[in-house]
Amino acid sequence: MAALHEEPAEVTAVKPDPEAGTPPQPPSAPPAAAAAAPVAPPAAAAEGEAAGSGGEAAPPKPAAPGPAASPAALDRQTLVAVLQFLRRSNLRESEEILRREARLLGDDLGSAALSPTGAGLQGIPGGDADSIGGEALLSRVTAAAAIGGNVATVASSSPGVAAVAAVPPGKVGGSVVVEDQPDVSAVLSAYNQQGDPTLYEEYYSGLKHFIECSLDCHRAELSQLFYPLFVHMYLELVYNQHESEAKSFFERFHGDQECYYQDDLRVLSSLTKKEHMKGNETMLDFRTSKFVLRISRDSYQLLKRHLQEKQNNQIWNIVQEHLYIDIFDGMPRSKQQIDAMVGSLAGEAKREANKAKVFFGLLKEPEFDVPLDDEDEEGENEEGKPKKKKPKKDSVGSKSKKQDPNAPPQNRIPLPELKDSDKLDKVMNMKEAARRVRLGPECLPSICFYTFLNAYQGLTAVDITDDSSMIVGGFADSTVRVWSVTPKKLRSVKTAADLSLIDKESDDVLERIMDEKTASELKILYGHSGPVYGTSFSPDRNYLLSCSEDGTVRLWSLQTFTCLVGYKGHNYPVWDTQFSPYGYYFVSGGHDRVARLWATDHYQPLRIFAGHLADVTCTRFHPNSNYIATGSADRTIRLWDVLNGNCVRIFTGHKGPIHSLAFSPNGRFLATGATDGRVLLWDIGHGLMVGELKGHTDTVYALRFSRDGEILASGSMDNTVRLWDAVKAFEDLETDDFTTATGHINLPENSQDLLLGTYMTKSTPVVHLHFTRRNLLLAAGAYSSQ
Repeated sequence: MAALHEEPAEVTAVKPDPEAGTPPQPPSAPPAAAAAAPVAPPAAAAEGEAAGSGGEAAPPKPAAPGPAASPAALDRQTLVAVLQFLRRSNLRESEEILRREARLLGDDLGSAALSPTGAGLQGIPGGDADSIGGEALLSRVTAAAAIGGNVATVASSSPGVAAVAAVPPGKVGGSVVVEDQPDVSAVLSAYNQQGDPTLYEEYYSGLKHFIECSLDCHRAELSQLFYPLFVHMYLELVYNQHESEAKSFFERFHGDQECYYQDDLRVLSSLTKKEHMKGNETMLDFRTSKFVLRISRDSYQLLKRHLQEKQNNQIWNIVQEHLYIDIFDGMPRSKQQIDAMVGSLAGEAKREANKAKVFFGLLKEPEFDVPLDDEDEEGENEEGKPKKKKPKKDSVGSKSKKQDPNAPPQNRIPLPELKDSDKLDKVMNMKEAARRVRLGPECLPSICFYTFLNAYQGLTAVDITDDSSMIVGGFADSTVRVWSVTPKKLRSVKTAADLSLIDKESDDVLERIMDEKTASELKILYGHSGPVYGTSFSPDRNYLLSCSEDGTVRLWSLQTFTCLVGYKGHNYPVWDTQFSPYGYYFVSGGHDRVARLWATDHYQPLRIFAGHLADVTCTRFHPNSNYIATGSADRTIRLWDVLNGNCVRIFTGHKGPIHSLAFSPNGRFLATGATDGRVLLWDIGHGLMVGELKGHTDTVYALRFSRDGEILASGSMDNTVRLWDAVKAFEDLETDDFTTATGHINLPENSQDLLLGTYMTKSTPVVHLHFTRRNLLLAAGAYSSQ
């Protein structure tokens, strides 16, 4: 069976070299599958419009003047030093690219940079590099390279002018602080460009007054600036050790921020000294990722004009340095439209992030004959009914669906071939489907609730097999417990000595290999050394996955009830894991902020999906297995392409960490639940939010669509199961080009119309939901006496 191209666990992002050509294809994967790992996103200025620029390139930051030369001379010195460093390090290609870019400064510079010492450089007093501190510059660049920064970035702003910034950015004239943590020194250094600390409150309140006095249509959009500016100005004061000013600034303005940022502000309030900032992940996230704001051109021009008139450089610098303003033409958005989309750690998603084509259709089912059910045939005759249902049943099995136009090519990623047992299971599935109850507002499902009583071990995860024959619980005492929920007990395979005595040709060989002495309703699996946070049965019910705080994912055999493999890739707790709908592949996500794609027969991950700014809390495969959705504590949902590791959708709108995901059976829609108690509905093809279901009063931990997609069930920590009308929620969607282009979504306030039923438990939070093949709803949770 072919497998996706394998990658070492350490690699998180690969930047393709344009001159390197196509990488060799691995023998184990078809040509299409051998794509690179996640590609680092392009710089903000390259996408859409640069932050704070209104379409023009951002003006270069002035270099800090050194004692010996003017800023222009320092720029040239730095460039020469960088070119020398690249030459010494044998990085010829990089040197060539940089030299080509630098021709904007004049050909004489390029030729001078070629000589090892930089002698004869025109326009700089002293003639050779040593006399102008070239060696010092070179050692500075070398130090910067050693601590993990970029060697240099060349940003052209207007013909004939280029700003060359050595690492760290905006600090050409300064020196690198080597004693900082490697990634931290470069990140924090931008806060060195500071204004008068006593004026920060005046700057901020001036902007606040301007926005609050602007027209209603602009006020809602410009109000988005308050939070990111507040955070960056506060961090700037703290970094530059103006602690009393920082405290005063925080106390005066933190109450003005939106309620959904309260958790972030609580973390921020604990950062009161420069030393606190170095190891703080939230702060580093905020600094390294540009906060994205989506603003209409009119509102943006208004802001730009105000800041230029007031000469408010402090705020203008932050807007340019730390914000990405995604400008669109057209009417400004209303407060309601903005509130629906904001709330994540890094603002909204750029519109460009949701433009890629997504094959959300289903793969064509393989065709095979379905034998008719003899028992049913006889039963119908006994009752004296004509055999009307017979041809109908036959058609269920043999109907050949046309290829979905939105489906990916059948061989886009290699999938395991169907075994005979899989075909048999599909036949059973089709027979069950023929007897399936058609759900709707007038026909709601019965709900069977599995309550875990006396679960002193602490129930932390649940899963149920597709055929609803087994249920598994993951517990805080590090055990995994599997129950049979049918009269058929769980049995292990006989020992090797006993198996050798069995007649391999007999018809009931699969029964004979099972050891009746081991039959029991419950099997306990020991192996993890920490709480088990996620469990997942394989589609063929032969395997079980579990993931734990101990950083491992374990694969268990349900034939022998033993651990087969421990997958070690995450260094921190693993919060969730799930098998692909076709088996073989599985995904895991954890505290290290990445999701990993694995194959059961590879001990290293095949793909690493990096991009979230906080823990990956839940993972889910798309029904066609070509995509994976991940929910995170950064309050965003991302959709990843399994083939090449790219992020093809970013959904923002939740106001708390995401804890549940569910794809609709037709693959077109995604439902997501979070700690904010809201269930959001997304159109995957257009990359838009299309619905909001309000009603739960606590975290939504479980979501599941019925087998035909008519009903969406949600389960929450508020001890309720709620049923929603999915057909009505998705009909008449407004997905025209304008909506897609600008994000002017108009969510109807129709939660009460869509809510079909609310079902209370006595005192049991709902942690898992599952529709059987006949559309009976199973729910599970542990009884809580509080």
